Amino acid sequence: MDTYLVSVLNGLAMGSLLFAIALGLSLVFGMMDVLNLAHGAVYLVGAYVAVALLGDGGGPAAFVAAVLTAAAAGAALGGALAAMTRAAPHHLDQALLTLGVALVVAELLTVAFGSDVHSLPAPVPVDGGVRILGETYPVYRLLVIAFGVVLAIAVHRLVERGPLGAVIRAAVADRAMVAALGVNTGRVLVGVFAAGAALAAVGGVLAGPILGAQPGLDEKVLLLALVVVVVGGLGSVRGALLGAVLIGQVQALGVALLPEYASFLLFAAMAAVLLVRPAGLLPAAAGVRA
Repeated sequence: MDTYLVSVLNGLAMGSLLFAIALGLSLVFGMMDVLNLAHGAVYLVGAYVAVALLGDGGGPAAFVAAVLTAAAAGAALGGALAAMTRAAPHHLDQALLTLGVALVVAELLTVAFGSDVHSLPAPVPVDGGVRILGETYPVYRLLVIAFGVVLAIAVHRLVERGPLGAVIRAAVADRAMVAALGVNTGRVLVGVFAAGAALAAVGGVLAGPILGAQPGLDEKVLLLALVVVVVGGLGSVRGALLGAVLIGQVQALGVALLPEYASFLLFAAMAAVLLVRPAGLLPAAAGVRA
């Protein structure tokens, strides 16, 4: 049971990271109808920002600086991607455009940081562990779980319950009508894209002490984020959270119990959900009404 508890906690920590990463992808695709395959590359930018600023360790101030720097870099990339995809109305064009951007960004990061695997220590005050039912568990991962909970509550209130979410959904549904009311719809949609990219970059910093940074990690993270979005349902904060927690648990428990079938279990879980709920567990319409 102690071993299973550690795996469950690892699944929650991974789920929190996947939620932060997949949330922007879900909102941009589900609410703006833009397929962004450069989302994993934005995550990798955040991971390498952590390498540059925290490679030798650091305290809370250095970690906060890395988070803020990554958020700014992610927001800038998100704004640029929003401007580029505006001229690509079809999903195939968007996929090809953002995939090209992802390849260029990943190659530039490889040139700048090399092809080695970079591991990162947790910030000094939280680099230890605590005893939970006889097992020592890293404090940093518990803080990552807490971050996911706080983020879920904040974004749910802001997007699905607050006036900003209503403006975003209205701008997606009928831009002309919202613009007639005096709202700058272009700025609203660019803001959603930038915020989603900033979350992905921050996720890269937070995942640094757990996953590190290396070439190719962007592809793995993008794949996991897409699975979370498909399972949870497009455009829903609660759907992204539920999908992230589910996929995090499947991955952690699969590696612990059936390591040779871990990858299969991930996609088997997605297939099982889609057989029962083709639109995902909590697609946008259900999430908005709930």
